Amino acid sequence: MKKRPALIFDHEKLRDNMRTVVGWCNEAGIDVAGVIKVTGGLASAALDYEACGAKWIASSRLEQLARAKAAGVKIPMMMIRVPMLSELDEMVKVCEYSLQSEFTTLRALDEAAIRAGKIHNVILMADLGDLREGFFDPEELIDVAKYTEEVLTGLNLAGVGTNLGCYGSVMPTEEKMKHLVRCAEAVEKAIGRPLEIVSGGATSSMMPMFDGVMPEKVNMLRIGGASFLGSNEETCRIYGRKEMDILHDDAITLEAEVIEVRTKPTHPIGKLGVNAFGKKAVYKDRGDRRRALLAIGGADFGDYNDLLPQLEGSFILGCSGDHTILDIEDCKEKLKVGDVVRFKLYYTAVLHLVSSENVTKYELGEIGVRL
Repeated sequence: MKKRPALIFDHEKLRDNMRTVVGWCNEAGIDVAGVIKVTGGLASAALDYEACGAKWIASSRLEQLARAKAAGVKIPMMMIRVPMLSELDEMVKVCEYSLQSEFTTLRALDEAAIRAGKIHNVILMADLGDLREGFFDPEELIDVAKYTEEVLTGLNLAGVGTNLGCYGSVMPTEEKMKHLVRCAEAVEKAIGRPLEIVSGGATSSMMPMFDGVMPEKVNMLRIGGASFLGSNEETCRIYGRKEMDILHDDAITLEAEVIEVRTKPTHPIGKLGVNAFGKKAVYKDRGDRRRALLAIGGADFGDYNDLLPQLEGSFILGCSGDHTILDIEDCKEKLKVGDVVRFKLYYTAVLHLVSSENVTKYELGEIGVRL
């Protein structure tokens, strides 16, 4: 018997999505770094991405990249969170590429690469206004690029990149992409050679690509969410991109088991304080309605608004840390204790679920099947 709650990865649908996404990017002259972070670093997801034409496997977690390499993935590994000084020696053993934005870290990374007898490829990050990582002053970016090129013998300056939307909600507009290109061209002029990579960001940067306004010089994107969640990926969903509708939005799904079915009032009875998360919740009085209690809660998935119940007529009333309350009054299907309810998922819910030891992970289909 399948143990629940369960997170289901359908490899056939994942590969369909990956082939489509990589194909879109390749048509625009863009290579894909396949980001596996949302899966919790499943090595099988990395093998799928490799089979579908990704040129790098990327993650912000070093242990995830180590698992992918141990599983036999042959394409280069890319660390997409600026690394800690304490992990540089391990990183140069696992990763061929990394994103960088600190001069101190670059010098220490150079020493780590030399100790390991390797040349490590770095992409210097330009902060174009999203205000997370990156050189904010273009002149500092150029100075550090020249120093990396001329002094740091253990490093290869592979390119320039940026990140948009993840902190400051800044959109990857045509002007932002042109700004990145100007940064890359200034670096190329300073070092006297072309860069291998101009990395235009993550899934959100597919938007200027779809609009046909992505500068030709941008030749790499770091993509995870679109391939794993299709049109349920937050950026594509919020921007309403119809291109994404052909992707599977159920390549990763959640199954939860019903542990109680009863008709109860919809407004709590008594003096109200705070809920399990210390919040003052607002409750709508809909009268007495039938509901199902599920054996999964906010400790597993975070915000219940990131779950999409697939039982027709149902909706989520709320949750505590270990329980979710599903309104089933208007459902034609009559649930009973022991039944299973299925959910499609938004990105943030998957990030939580892959880390929950209470949720069992299952994989369907062959892994890493090539075209």
